[in-house]
Amino acid sequence: MTATKARTIAGHAVNPIGLGCMSLSWAYGVPPSPKDGAKLLHHALDIGYNHFDTARIYGEGKNETLIGNALHGRRKEFFLASKTGIFVEGDKRRVDCRPEMIRGAIEESLRLLKTDHIDLYYLHRRDFSTPIEDSVGELARAIEAGKIGSIGLSEMSAQTLRKAAAIHPIAAMQTEYSPQTRNPEIAVLKACKDLGTTFVAFSPVGRGSLCGTLRDPSQLPNGDLRKSWPRFIGENWTTNLALIDAFGNIARDAGVTQAQLALGWALAKGEHIVTIPGTANIAHLEENIARHNWIPDEATLAGIDALINQQTVAGPRYPAGQQRSIDTEEFDVV
Repeated sequence: MTATKARTIAGHAVNPIGLGCMSLSWAYGVPPSPKDGAKLLHHALDIGYNHFDTARIYGEGKNETLIGNALHGRRKEFFLASKTGIFVEGDKRRVDCRPEMIRGAIEESLRLLKTDHIDLYYLHRRDFSTPIEDSVGELARAIEAGKIGSIGLSEMSAQTLRKAAAIHPIAAMQTEYSPQTRNPEIAVLKACKDLGTTFVAFSPVGRGSLCGTLRDPSQLPNGDLRKSWPRFIGENWTTNLALIDAFGNIARDAGVTQAQLALGWALAKGEHIVTIPGTANIAHLEENIARHNWIPDEATLAGIDALINQQTVAGPRYPAGQQRSIDTEEFDVV
């Protein structure tokens, strides 16, 4: 077994396992009450989490509000990341990264988070109607004003990353990455390494599926986004569940849980990678960080890669409409 080395974002040391906070307010299952969400956040700090990731879209401000209310008295204990660029108007969503929108969004994030400084501020999606150079230029001015510490991009391509980095150093690129989702391996992982950009893997446990405990997505609560995502539906799910069960056998052989194996796999793919699994469950919170300093050996990694990969996983990761907002490279259809 190999231990992970220290990981950094924008020069700040962070635990290789951070906390994605989305499910405390939105998207998966039934969100906990603000009281229970605050309890989980405090426990996370107490057991070693020091990188918290949120966004304005998560509960339309509820997640930033939760973090601000719960943790403003412990602000110096963690690296704080948030995002802007996706705006909700009724039942419609739009991507808008114009400089004037970014300026207002930063002020609102600072207010909701009850802080005067956000360590890392992402553009949540690519605004194809606004040059990335203009958006990054506005974030650079926010750094000069002391409102944010560094710039991140989310779900964007290597080409976009390089264009952005020509304007200002990009501290982090956040994109889905797990044995099920290999898109970053096309170009983004290398671009991040070339530029000194930390790669932040979201959904490293396959949106909960790789844990092996989700057996029938159709029984998920109404409003759970996974009920409408292709990999969790019909024959796609039947195929993927068989892979997940075989993944469980590899985890047992390695002496770890399936979630720990998925996290270790991601961390083994590069020393510039950190992960941000999300959970609203304290037991899962503890499980995820328990093996933060472990990565699988080469034989285990090879077994995972042979089992679950772009060719064996059934279904795209997003519905077609949502996929159109994603700038990340796609594999050729064969």
